[in-house]
Amino acid sequence: MKISKEDVIHVAHLARLELDEAAVEKFSHQIGTILDYVDTLNRLDTTGVSPTSHAIFLTNAFREDEIKKHLDLELALSNAPEKDEGTFLVPRVIG
Repeated sequence: MKISKEDVIHVAHLARLELDEAAVEKFSHQIGTILDYVDTLNRLDTTGVSPTSHAIFLTNAFREDEIKKHLDLELALSNAPEKDEGTFLVPRVIG
């Protein structure tokens, strides 16, 4: 499958990338090669093969939620470099 230089330039523009002519030529060839390989994969007979999102079976590794006592306010603020009236003081991020 061939991808045109115009397609590469269009996608680069959408991604806000500046590409020189050599890069456009290189990416056009590389993307074409990738699309040819994907086309080869699309021709495989996958009858009876379950769709998967991973090559191996995964199970949920999360633990069960447990209700616990919350951290004491004074303990939480004990190592804060700056605090005021029970809150952390942090540098202003948005001016």
